[in-house]
Amino acid sequence: MLKIGVLGAGHLGKIHIRCIKEIADFELVGFYDADPENAAKVEAEIGIKSFPSLSSIIAAVDVVDIVTPTISHFECAAEALREARHVFIEKPIVTTPEEALELIKIGREANVKVQVGHVERFNPAFLAARPFFDNPMFIETHRLAQFNPRGTDVPVILDLMIHDIDIILSVVKSDIKRISASGIAVISDTPDIANARLEFDNGCVANLTASRISLKNMRKSRFFQRNAYISVDFLTKEAEIVSIHDVNSDNVDPMAMILDMGEGKSKKRFEFQKPHIEPINAIKTELECFAKAIINDEEPSVTIMDGYQALDVAYKIIEKLNV
Repeated sequence: MLKIGVLGAGHLGKIHIRCIKEIADFELVGFYDADPENAAKVEAEIGIKSFPSLSSIIAAVDVVDIVTPTISHFECAAEALREARHVFIEKPIVTTPEEALELIKIGREANVKVQVGHVERFNPAFLAARPFFDNPMFIETHRLAQFNPRGTDVPVILDLMIHDIDIILSVVKSDIKRISASGIAVISDTPDIANARLEFDNGCVANLTASRISLKNMRKSRFFQRNAYISVDFLTKEAEIVSIHDVNSDNVDPMAMILDMGEGKSKKRFEFQKPHIEPINAIKTELECFAKAIINDEEPSVTIMDGYQALDVAYKIIEKLNV
């Protein structure tokens, strides 16, 4: 059993703590929070040990789960890695791409496992749709949220869009050749709504829209590929696959949706599928996968390089916004 400690006991940190308590491969040793008042409150509320310092909890565990504010990610992760501890680190991995590259170097020297918490990779709707992806060439994402002061210290690209950047990079196996973007600050001091266009070497184009000033919440992505359309709703946890097939016989289901392509061309049949969605807790699942990666000496599901690449693209989008 792996001894694990959680760094950060805010809203998300407490969710991680509760999930870890349910994972058989982990023994939750305790947590550390830089705010003594909050640490005492969480210790009483959840009933686990609060450690007095970062170094003391690192010394007591095999694995560190970093759920602190992003600005402290590098310091926490670097200290844990230098002590050869496995590290799970929430997204975005660190504050800047330069910090991420330095962390990659430290991680390699430590020869331990590092996983980044891009939790949408474990959204049950995305997991159900994943087997149907086959070289998507046009992608459209909308991640809209009602205004919440939490997170407005950074542009909406780092707050929200980075989820979809990571998803797209995990699906499109090609380098980006061009990025364009636009966005404006409406309420906060950094962009609250933004649109980005990613063009890949293989011809794929992805349009991403993110807003934290919307009247309703939406987290939906659409993937178009040859003879198929895939829709993933990360919010409602639903997926739909529309596939297109040649009609080779006149003896077809009269209820089927048939498209006449014109004289001399084969008719097309539309098939609609809603894959089974396994009801899972995405945060618990990503932490369980990390435990398995450590135990089985496998590459984590979301690597430190994945975290760097998503952050690097996010910063390139921000540069296009001139902020």
